[in-house]
Amino acid sequence: MFYAGLALNGLAIGCVAALAAVGLLATYRVTGVFNIAFGSTAVFCAYVMWQCVRVWRMPVGVAALLVLGIVAPGVGLLLERLVYRPLRRSGASGLLVATLGVLVLQLGVVFLLWGGRSYVDAPSLLPAGSVRLTGSLALSYATIVELCVVALIAIVLTFLLRATRVGLMVRAVVDDRDLAAALVPADRLAAGGWAFGSFLAGVAGVLWAPIYHLDPYSLTLTVLETMGVAVLARLTSLPVAVLAALAIGIAQTELTAVHPAARWQGLVDAFHTNLFVLVLFAALMVVPRLGIRDPGEIGTGLHRVGARRTSNPDLVSRLPMGALSLVLALPLFFDPADLRASLAVPALAVVFVSLVVATGYAGQISLGQAGYAGLGALFMAKLAGAGVPWLVALFLGPLLVVPLGWLTGAVFVNKGIAIHRRGLYLALTTFATAAVVARFVFAQPVFVGGLVVSRPPDFTDDHWFYALELACLLLALLLVRSLHSGPMGRALVALRDSEAAAVSAGIDVRRMKVFVFACAAGLAGLGGALTTSAAQAFNPTDFDPVQGLVWFAAVAVWGVDSALGAVVGAAALVAVDVGTVVGVSGLLIGAGAVVLGRSPGGIGAAVRRGGDWLARPARRPTTRRLSPAGRALAARARERRAS
Repeated sequence: MFYAGLALNGLAIGCVAALAAVGLLATYRVTGVFNIAFGSTAVFCAYVMWQCVRVWRMPVGVAALLVLGIVAPGVGLLLERLVYRPLRRSGASGLLVATLGVLVLQLGVVFLLWGGRSYVDAPSLLPAGSVRLTGSLALSYATIVELCVVALIAIVLTFLLRATRVGLMVRAVVDDRDLAAALVPADRLAAGGWAFGSFLAGVAGVLWAPIYHLDPYSLTLTVLETMGVAVLARLTSLPVAVLAALAIGIAQTELTAVHPAARWQGLVDAFHTNLFVLVLFAALMVVPRLGIRDPGEIGTGLHRVGARRTSNPDLVSRLPMGALSLVLALPLFFDPADLRASLAVPALAVVFVSLVVATGYAGQISLGQAGYAGLGALFMAKLAGAGVPWLVALFLGPLLVVPLGWLTGAVFVNKGIAIHRRGLYLALTTFATAAVVARFVFAQPVFVGGLVVSRPPDFTDDHWFYALELACLLLALLLVRSLHSGPMGRALVALRDSEAAAVSAGIDVRRMKVFVFACAAGLAGLGGALTTSAAQAFNPTDFDPVQGLVWFAAVAVWGVDSALGAVVGAAALVAVDVGTVVGVSGLLIGAGAVVLGRSPGGIGAAVRRGGDWLARPARRPTTRRLSPAGRALAARARERRAS
């Protein structure tokens, strides 16, 4: 009876997870886009609901009609018209960056309007009370309503897509929009699909906010973790998604009855609260393939095909690097109060450079660099706390991340160990890895509680520490340059532009990918160690997986294949955060990422094109061969001009 009661309690969580998974799956079935921004849309609607009820004192019913009937579908229609419709021919890479841009943009709006504050009084739409079943078992009215809503949406959506002419037209538009546009109103169907998907995101956010804290990052991550349910359903089966979500919800509550020895209780509690993220990671590791269209070449559209920095840059192309060096050196002359904010620039730049190595040079989408950065910071802090000299720990901690990057890279790309991952599949797997690390390491007090990093006397002065950060950044840039020049650089470009061509050229693609993952992990770890050393304390929120998505979007805006652009992007991001109010950087990065879908290469590519135009050779005067008659006419013309 006790376990049956726990199972009934788990239905509540399972229902909301099922609703989020069904919304994500339905959005993909109706629009053909794997909408990573689903979680941020849910969070935005939940905040609007809180504003209507708690601040404007609207009745809950009226606020729900406003949020779910107008705001949520309106967001979907607006995004379809301004973002996704212009990008329908940009391919998977453009849509991925666009969805990341929308996610960052919506989070920026939330931070700008509500300051990123967390609320525990999110209004609930569901009725209180319960109905008694038998004995002491009772099922809450809220769970009954949720079950009915999930079942109704699943049944209606299945019937609509499989048994109606509208469903046939939707499938035709998703399969080949250009072809279907001649026979059906493709734009109106796509707009309706986005409105419906945003409505489901709004329902998930409004229902989930009272269960968890209304917090921008954590609630977004919680909704994104339900992607595991959609992955288990292979993005095709609504019944499987619903049943899997209910089963996971029940299993999560059943874990509360497990009480092992005291030293293992923390681990069991971590499993209890983070079962969905474990399912997401496990599902991505075992599900052979998803029904994602265009999954393979998603990384190649983020940069110019074949683009590679020249080995002998001329004077004009060196001007941006010289100007940036001067800008980075300026904080050395700041007073301590102003210098404090600048300490984040070199550390963040090193993390951004790691993304350039993984995605820009090798074409491997990595959304999990925040996890590697946090591990580097954690190892560094642990070593320093164990008595290892601080300067040794600063470099030894990131080196310990390299084997982990090597291991995860081997698991992701080795067909003999796990499913060969690439494209969007690889992107989701790296994000799930970062989420697992955040939930099971960074969120556990046993690992991170009270971690304080004390700098040695020589580097307590921020000026000296900033100089050390610049030296580390220079070291990272030299490493990146060595990777991008010579035979290694040509091999990486071949791997990025066409994996099949790289194989035919004799390149060991698997080893190259693993090597790139290890290098990128080490660089990200170094950036994380510098971040923690600058703050002199380990802060788990600095390495949140959603923060990693923001980093990826920022690097994509400045040019994912440009190390110089990564450094500029880090400086600009910190400058905007310090010089403006919170949320503005998110708006700028999100808008830039949305625009990037139409201009692969980002701002870095535009700057390089401008440098190439300035460095073009002067046009030589053309010489013409003249016939004898022509020469006679030309001589006569010269004589006439002379006279």
